[in-house]
Amino acid sequence: MAPRPEPDETAATEQSVSPESREWRGILVVVEQHDGEARPVSWQLLGQARRMAEKLGCEVMALVMGHGVEPVARLAIAYGADVVYLANHPALATYRTQPYSEAVLHVIRHFRPEIVLVGATYTGRDLAGAIATRIPTGLTADCTMLDVEPPPSRLLLASRPAFSEKLMATILCKRHRPQMATARPGVFEALEPDPGRTGRIQPVEVVLDESRIAARVVEIARSHDRVRLEEARVIVAGGRGLGGPQGFRLLRELADALGGEVGASRPAVEAGWIDHAHQVGQTGHTVRPRLYIACGISGAVQHLVGMSGAETVVAVNRDPDAPIMAAADVAIVGDLYEVVPALIEEARRRRGLPASALASRRSGDEHGR
Repeated sequence: MAPRPEPDETAATEQSVSPESREWRGILVVVEQHDGEARPVSWQLLGQARRMAEKLGCEVMALVMGHGVEPVARLAIAYGADVVYLANHPALATYRTQPYSEAVLHVIRHFRPEIVLVGATYTGRDLAGAIATRIPTGLTADCTMLDVEPPPSRLLLASRPAFSEKLMATILCKRHRPQMATARPGVFEALEPDPGRTGRIQPVEVVLDESRIAARVVEIARSHDRVRLEEARVIVAGGRGLGGPQGFRLLRELADALGGEVGASRPAVEAGWIDHAHQVGQTGHTVRPRLYIACGISGAVQHLVGMSGAETVVAVNRDPDAPIMAAADVAIVGDLYEVVPALIEEARRRRGLPASALASRRSGDEHGR
């Protein structure tokens, strides 16, 4: 028989922990940063944590991990954190699952937050899953709504689309702590940062042995064409009304003229006209741009949920009765292949750019329709 492993300091964390066994209080937001720049979803989650903390009467905590990231910790206070745990270590300079999960587990073990929130980004999804399986506890992924029941239950109400988006499921974690959830970027609204807000930054000493970390960072390859719809201030989105993939060339030109990104509806993605990374909606990205231009999109409820946080919505559609038209601040009834080139020319004129060659070729060109 193999000898039993010696117990270590993680043993208590790696067992099921009931809410009654110890005192668990506070909401912890794991701040995601890369190269000293925090992802906006972290500030959005801090804003929602602040709202939920008012119902629970508890502190809002943030965890900032990295190397030389003290400015991010100070910024977390401005965005709503009462206390920021700062894990500053060379092994945390670049994201890797093992050292980052060890740092989060260390904070959970020592400070026992009742709720842990992580952004549903590529990094956040990887990290949250690694943490939840180690504790273990429940984890509700890709939430689009978060709320809490007031004391005495103090339950996190984590809601997400289910059954092919036919309903919203609210998931509870009654037996174990912390309650964990990842939330999509763009769903919640960040508070306005207050540089004068007071809070405390508490350094966290994390023991990390580089020789025992399996993954090594050999090279960082950066993509210059990565789609970041959640951070875009302007989005030009296309749907089935484009008639084919060529139409997205026209939308790209409008997006470039406006300094924005290109989005898409689910039917356009499923038709293979554009990559899923551009999809807006319940099964895609949830966005909050200042301007959202919907071209040839009918406006199914799944799509409307994903862009409902936009400040201004402009819809271009031949059908005046399309649902998107009722949801728009400005509804333009017409052929998008006539309207969009005119918008491109006006946008380029106002920015002092030369006329568009692509838009000027629209005469006699059906763009794949």
